[in-house]
Amino acid sequence: MYNIDMVKISVSKARGRLAEVVEMSQSEPVELEHYGRRAAILISPEQYDEMLDALEESQDVGAFDTALAEVGANIPWEQVKRDLGWS
Repeated sequence: MYNIDMVKISVSKARGRLAEVVEMSQSEPVELEHYGRRAAILISPEQYDEMLDALEESQDVGAFDTALAEVGANIPWEQVKRDLGWS
């Protein structure tokens, strides 16, 4: 989907350079490897928040599409507002 270059470092090396690895993750993702296999991805809090927002948005779109596909009578907006006590 996305081609993101990231720094790769072993867990054992990262352990000794944790402050530096955390600092690197502020500008780009850092892939931690354990015995040559992906173990974790370290990202900045801002990037994590952006990813969560994007995930929630895609879930909302999916729920909206599912609701639109439901068979049955639609409830008029004015009725919804009355039912919720908004009018």
